[in-house]
Amino acid sequence: MVSGGKSGQEGAPARGGAARTRGRPRSFDRATALEKALMAFWERGYEATSVSDLTRVMDIGAPSLYAAFGDKRSLFEEVVQVYGERYGSFGSRALAEEPTARAGVERMLREAAVEYTAPGRPHGCLVIHAAANCSTAEVEESLRERRNANIAAIEERIGADVSAGVLPPDTDAAALARYAGAMIQGMSQQARDGAGRAELAALAEIALAVWPRP
Repeated sequence: MVSGGKSGQEGAPARGGAARTRGRPRSFDRATALEKALMAFWERGYEATSVSDLTRVMDIGAPSLYAAFGDKRSLFEEVVQVYGERYGSFGSRALAEEPTARAGVERMLREAAVEYTAPGRPHGCLVIHAAANCSTAEVEESLRERRNANIAAIEERIGADVSAGVLPPDTDAAALARYAGAMIQGMSQQARDGAGRAELAALAEIALAVWPRP
């Protein structure tokens, strides 16, 4: 509560003959609200998550949502950024930290089996599933660009191994990268459909069997 000012005398009436108070929006923890929005978009997708859904799960009013995050699309863009940093970075870390493309993809698939089935949160990948039945072209395109960027990163890593002689010179880096991307996306959908960690881990092992040897 914010007062409109103090009078010189304690207990004196405010100007105009009546005490007036000015309300302000209920404060909220922005990071907590953002995490709740993330979970809603992850579970339902962009299109199926309404502003009223968001205000309910975030426990804030629409004016507070718009003031803190902008519109629904702006909120979603921030959600995707946070998701990538908090939940979706295992793939890029695997490619960066492992000595070869094969080791990076192997780790990526194995960690996907864990991440996509983790308890206490929606299964699968938000970036893969959030655009389902989406009629907002900009959102759909943004998510598509992120998925394609992931495949491009795998292709670049494979290409580097071909140049270094780690993989055969006739390796089709683009096709192999797209195959790895298809496996990641398929594992995400399988997780959404109820496949468990062990089932996805077994799938990852089979996927690696086709990887070319030097």
